[in-house]
Amino acid sequence: MKSHSLMCAALALGLSACATATRGTNETVMVYASPEGAQVATSVGLTCTTSPCSLKVSRKQEFSVTVSKEGYKTQTVHVGTKVAPGGVAGLAGNVVLGGVVGMGVDAASGATLDHFPNPVLVELVPDNPNNPKTPKGDLSEVREQIAAKQRAQEEAAMRKTGGV
Repeated sequence: MKSHSLMCAALALGLSACATATRGTNETVMVYASPEGAQVATSVGLTCTTSPCSLKVSRKQEFSVTVSKEGYKTQTVHVGTKVAPGGVAGLAGNVVLGGVVGMGVDAASGATLDHFPNPVLVELVPDNPNNPKTPKGDLSEVREQIAAKQRAQEEAAMRKTGGV
């Protein structure tokens, strides 16, 4: 009976990885490209033909996004990874529940990481700036929407913690 209890406890410790359970091992990276009709391709084989597009990528995988369109200069953006605040919280949960094994699982799975930049914003530049048929890409409206969303999230966090 005692060995059965020990085996169950060891199994529970081995299976608990807080960030892996709460955040998952994949993340959606949004790509916004302008002008319309730009082609998006990644170094990991994902593509899309409309903007915005969402790419589901392993949290631990860094990659490049290349945006192209005829009449425009091709642009490539490196998407890296960094430890996320939510990942740190999940990793800290392992101290209580998952121990060293859970921390190892979270680190190996990449569950503690977020991609950056996310979203990826690409405004293509025309090969010939004087050609009226190829206007410069413009994501100013998208940038404003993203900034407003970030402000709202920060304000909500402040209210939640009792800040200003």
